[in-house]
Amino acid sequence: MTVPALALTDEETAMLDGGRGPGVAMAMRMVVALAGVMGAERLIPITGAHIDSCLYHGQAGLDFAQKLADLGAVVAVPTTLNTSSLDLMHPGLVRLPPDDAVPARALMDAYRALGARATWTCAPYQSTERPGLGEDIAWAESNAIVFANSVLGARTERYGDFIDICAAITGRVPHAGLHLDEHRAPTLELDCSALPAAMLGEEAVWAALGDVVGRQSGSGVALLTGIDPALVDEDRLKALGATAASSGGVALFHVAGVTPEARAAEAVAAEVWSAAGKSATGRFAAGSRAWAGLACVVVTPAMLRAARDELSTADASLPLDAVALGTPHFSVREFEKLDAALADAALAGAGPFHPGCTVWINTSREVLAQARAAGLVRAAEELGARIVVDTCTYITPILGPQERTVMTPSGKWAWYAPMNIGVDVVFGTLRECLASARAGRVVRDERQWS
Repeated sequence: MTVPALALTDEETAMLDGGRGPGVAMAMRMVVALAGVMGAERLIPITGAHIDSCLYHGQAGLDFAQKLADLGAVVAVPTTLNTSSLDLMHPGLVRLPPDDAVPARALMDAYRALGARATWTCAPYQSTERPGLGEDIAWAESNAIVFANSVLGARTERYGDFIDICAAITGRVPHAGLHLDEHRAPTLELDCSALPAAMLGEEAVWAALGDVVGRQSGSGVALLTGIDPALVDEDRLKALGATAASSGGVALFHVAGVTPEARAAEAVAAEVWSAAGKSATGRFAAGSRAWAGLACVVVTPAMLRAARDELSTADASLPLDAVALGTPHFSVREFEKLDAALADAALAGAGPFHPGCTVWINTSREVLAQARAAGLVRAAEELGARIVVDTCTYITPILGPQERTVMTPSGKWAWYAPMNIGVDVVFGTLRECLASARAGRVVRDERQWS
């Protein structure tokens, strides 16, 4: 295969040749090399970046960031930072040995020196400043990528460590992959019309649906049909996308009648069908026949229950040591739901959390400040819940060595925690998790999964 020549603008050539400084040149060499691998003919400007390489994995990552900083590089676009290896608001919470903690903090400092904003969150889309429909960006971190592409309609490839910061410094990415219209069309339809509305009332069920999406579509683009838009909110789409990106390589999905590119395609198709005097009704949302002819898989409640069971590795009869909430990071709306669930349980006479079961809540410092100001954290903390910011409980040593069986409503946490931190997991809904935290053992409500 012949690789097309990469055409650079005068400004891009100056970046590559060192005319904008040695740090920019170093970053530009990386972006140009990636363009060659992806077969891009040109580069395109971006409006923002989100950096995953600020999580400490070893000396090489620190050396790279410090080299860029030492060469005078700074980000050229608004840039947010993903979770780090430390919780700076709660010193000592992360049990890293000094040999790891010191360079982990140095890595955080290096990325701040490069001009990135110290957000330390895997959910940058929870900020008020987020990209809009059609904006080209360079986001890293799998759940952030799929949310940006699918829910916001922005455009980002699967940018990973080192490329993410190089794109931020140059303000450029290759014109390839998911930045192109032809790679954003669905490759598979998943018909969800058999799923009862009552079943879709919990984020964990959407995470289970994400597991099905990932397994069925792999790295393709799924179109989900048959879902009532009234049942959909951003937290549910977040849960779906995060798990789909874990069980598969999903970076983009569409939901008929809901996500922006699906709605746009439906509007165009509806106009075409109307002009032809034809009806576009059926199991598709109105107008979504723009993508008719796709191979179709019918999603059933049994598939979601099977996903729930596959995401569980623990013996459910063992005592429960912990509950992990907030992967991706808890939103303000999720704090509202948690506060309401705790209030309902208190009115029903439910007791405190079991003394042998710790409830951990991961969120960002920005969301935590908003939730505290709204009075949404107090009840959970009074029951003994512990808050974690800046990092995540499934990637750093936060849980105690005695916490070996953990329940979570997060499909992503369930996917990665057993391998990352050596725990066994029970996957369930938020209400199941809270009931289990009180009992100190797994409590199931099978009605939610039937």
